[in-house]
Amino acid sequence: MADTIRFKIRRQDRPDSTPYWQEFAMPYRAGHNVVSALMAIRENPITAQGERVVPPAWESNCMEEQCGSCSMRINGRARQACSALVDSLSQPIVLEPLAKFPVIRDLVVDRSVMFDNLRRVKAWIDIDGSWDVHTGAPRISPQEWDLNYALSRCMTCGCCMDACPMFAPDRDFLGPAPLAQVLLMNNHPTGKFSRADRLHAIMGDGGLTDCGNSQNCIQVCPKHVPLTTAIGMLGRQTTAQILRDIFGA
Repeated sequence: MADTIRFKIRRQDRPDSTPYWQEFAMPYRAGHNVVSALMAIRENPITAQGERVVPPAWESNCMEEQCGSCSMRINGRARQACSALVDSLSQPIVLEPLAKFPVIRDLVVDRSVMFDNLRRVKAWIDIDGSWDVHTGAPRISPQEWDLNYALSRCMTCGCCMDACPMFAPDRDFLGPAPLAQVLLMNNHPTGKFSRADRLHAIMGDGGLTDCGNSQNCIQVCPKHVPLTTAIGMLGRQTTAQILRDIFGA
């Protein structure tokens, strides 16, 4: 077993500066994940060439693959750094920022476009009062609960967007994560009242038909959100909405 852990990290000092690479080597210790290894590098930020540098910048929060903040490309694959165990990765471990989002610094990116797109599709529920659970609350089947729970696991980490060949800074495509949230909100008993508004939002430019069906999104989603299932179901919903618009049903 190697007595060191080697990293190759893509650095960028400012959003408008030129990227560059730095290599680091640290003593091996069992059980490291990428975040804990970056913490160790931060304590002693000396490159493999012996140069003391500013520690690499990255984001992390929960360390439980729940918040989505530590998204980055690890050995070329978009994933969560907190659940990427060093012992399972080939070395040198190559760390890069997500490629589809503007870089703020080093491994930190600006994922604002995801939240902008969620606003575009009205991915929230307008609450007007609450249901009385004893009288008149709508019933939801176990099958609907299973699907809705799977969709609700999305943590807006951006991995699916990074892997999607149709999503890019110079394109209008909403991306798989916001589309899946449209289905979740449309399935909600109260959210159904804004169903037509959401469907119209994904029927135009950058919407559902821009999906190329590469299915890369489900390959990288750390929460196994059924993204392609959601996109398929939205296809049927938008078709029905077009017929309602035409015939006024």
